[in-house]
Amino acid sequence: MHRFLSGLLLLVIAGFCQTSPAVKPASATSKKAAAPKGPVGQSASNDAEIEKAIRAKLAASKISKDKFEVRVQGGTATLTGKTDVLQHKGVATRLAKSGGAVKVVNKIEVSETAKKKAASNLDSGRRRAQVKRSEISSRK
Repeated sequence: MHRFLSGLLLLVIAGFCQTSPAVKPASATSKKAAAPKGPVGQSASNDAEIEKAIRAKLAASKISKDKFEVRVQGGTATLTGKTDVLQHKGVATRLAKSGGAVKVVNKIEVSETAKKKAASNLDSGRRRAQVKRSEISSRK
């Protein structure tokens, strides 16, 4: 019981010894208006800069012909549009991330033709892999 009370006393003393950093008072003389903030604490001007950077990256890339739309709010980029190449959807997400987006919501629609082509390529790739494996086992 004596050890318990001693330990408790040490914890209480240690708690009182800790100091917190001084809070800086808000400047009453500052006449500069703060930029409007988004939901994540990002300023609206920062969102505009991110959106501009993403649009520039999309325009400079090979997927520019798809003409995807970009909106940024609170650091979150929303991509919309349509494509006939499945891989363009992933490329657009990576470009948005590299453009400064904290999060990307990809609403790009992939055409049915592109989905069928990707499935066909996947099947033919599996068949090629099976053929190569059978060639290796027959050589032994």
